[in-house]
Amino acid sequence: MEEFLKLSAKAEVCFLKRSEDGVKLKLRTSKYLYTLKTDEKHVEEVKKKIKCRVEEI
Repeated sequence: MEEFLKLSAKAEVCFLKRSEDGVKLKLRTSKYLYTLKTDEKHVEEVKKKIKCRVEEI
């Protein structure tokens, strides 16, 4: 998770996708798409620390 937060500084946007399995956070950089799977209770904590724009899809 720490690495994911560091990558968010380089990212253009973070997509947040909710499903019955949990939540996926997807960081879009100019070259790669990074994905973090987490549960519902950690999402708000991570969302506050992300350094780029967050869009929920």
